[in-house]
Amino acid sequence: MNAITYKNVHNHFKLNGYHLNREDLCRVAYTYIKEGEEFQKAVGDFLLDWFDDKSYIDMNTSGTTGVPKMIRIEKDAMVKSALATGDFFKLVPGNRVLHCLPTNYVAGKMMFVRSFILGLDMDFVAPNSNPLEYNDEKYDFCAMVPIQAKNGIAKLHNIKKVIIGGVKVHKSLVQELVKLPIEIYETYGMTETITHIAAKKIGEEAFTVLPNVTVSINENQCLVIVAKYINDAPIVTNDIVELVSDTQFIWLGRFDTIINSGGIKLIPEKIEEKLSTLIPRRYFVRGEADTELGEKVVLFVEGEPLPIDESVFAVLDKYEKPKEIVFVPKFKQTATGKIMRNESAALAK
Repeated sequence: MNAITYKNVHNHFKLNGYHLNREDLCRVAYTYIKEGEEFQKAVGDFLLDWFDDKSYIDMNTSGTTGVPKMIRIEKDAMVKSALATGDFFKLVPGNRVLHCLPTNYVAGKMMFVRSFILGLDMDFVAPNSNPLEYNDEKYDFCAMVPIQAKNGIAKLHNIKKVIIGGVKVHKSLVQELVKLPIEIYETYGMTETITHIAAKKIGEEAFTVLPNVTVSINENQCLVIVAKYINDAPIVTNDIVELVSDTQFIWLGRFDTIINSGGIKLIPEKIEEKLSTLIPRRYFVRGEADTELGEKVVLFVEGEPLPIDESVFAVLDKYEKPKEIVFVPKFKQTATGKIMRNESAALAK
């Protein structure tokens, strides 16, 4: 039996109800580029890149922690990632899937690759904030960002398995999602890992890695990923984790956001988690320069000023309590919806 490569299109693959092979998809790509809407043009560009003679694709990172950059990903590594996802989530040929993510980024690209390789029956729709609003179809699988799951929560029961990624799922949304009678997972990954390399059922604490992936931590307690189908070299992240085993970890926060306040090291994401159901706006915690402490804890809240009672901070330890609250009219965010902390904080200065 021949090995599966990026040149394969599974004979069960469908796009919006139509069986399409490689040649058909290239024709669709030209149509999208010439006549399609903006989100379709991105698909057209990806399809032509996927079926060209190069063994790789260049793609942009999201720019969560810095300037977005271009990285090169091997197509065969993307195929192996798709197979690992299929294995982990038990996807089989003919499964109906909804694709509602932008194809400019890796998550949207990988939904297409999974469908080509696994033989999925894919409905592809505009990547807006509520893709289920006018859709009552039944699906086996869908990948979403949290705002899509939140806005479509009344219809999520129409999908058997939903994976949510791109940004951490807020605790208030978790509390709603755990009530639904379907399988919902939060995923962990990045462009460098070709989308998710781990997932956990919504409401659980520890992520479990996909097949053929192992994890460890370095001297900074940051996650180190070994996924040889992606890269022979380990992928060293800036994510601080608690290691459960070489296949499970608990995400705590980012090494590059740690606040050193009077010699006490504080993880902003842990503070944010404690406040997650107590502040009715988007917010983040960040360290700002302080003459006495070196850095002080500052709470940035989106929108016009509103009173925040001191009792809200009773859930925090002594050193975690904000020394200042700053209101920013509108946070800056990446194209995938992640708050850009540095840029948002700068707007208040």
